[in-house]
Amino acid sequence: MKIAVIGAGNVGGTLGRSLAQKGHEIIFGVRDPQSEKVQNLLASIPNNATASSNQAACAESEVIILTTPWQTTQAAIASCGDLTNKILIDCTNPLTEDFSGLSIGFTTSGGEQVAEWAKGAKVYKVFNQTGFGIMADPVLEGRKAVMFVCGDDEESKLTVIKLTEDVGFETIDAGKLSTARLLEPYGMLWIKLALVHGLGRDFAFAIVRRN
Repeated sequence: MKIAVIGAGNVGGTLGRSLAQKGHEIIFGVRDPQSEKVQNLLASIPNNATASSNQAACAESEVIILTTPWQTTQAAIASCGDLTNKILIDCTNPLTEDFSGLSIGFTTSGGEQVAEWAKGAKVYKVFNQTGFGIMADPVLEGRKAVMFVCGDDEESKLTVIKLTEDVGFETIDAGKLSTARLLEPYGMLWIKLALVHGLGRDFAFAIVRRN
């Protein structure tokens, strides 16, 4: 598939690299495609990756992966152009500026806010529940880390689940986009455990089933 990755930071770069390795064509949407940072990222991906403006990247792509900091997300979406009927994978968490908590929740979510900003897009909350190091290699001690997916359009959700599996996660359909109200605090739990409570970044959650 042609996939636009909006943002070329740790999360965007990791997901773009992983999906390019699976044969998908990646277009990074960035402010300056010729910057040293972006060119170094492209050089680290041997094939299937280019960089362009947000609007050009989205116009060419079937799927858009949003990896921006929360404070710049609305502006990033506005710069993407018409997103009608595009599959939009929202990896963001609505973190406060000091990363101490979430800025919204309970009666809405960042995912639902993204859907308001990206009118006409099919929005899914995914890849917000762990760090980029786990995204680079989601298998720990022989077990796949779990990644929950939520969104309203059931047909396109199958595509999102397949892409999440391509990255390497065990993928669970968590229902409608409103479930992002649960998945964003869940992502905040990972951040707190990793950065505040001493677990570090090299751990993940998994599903354990009784036979």
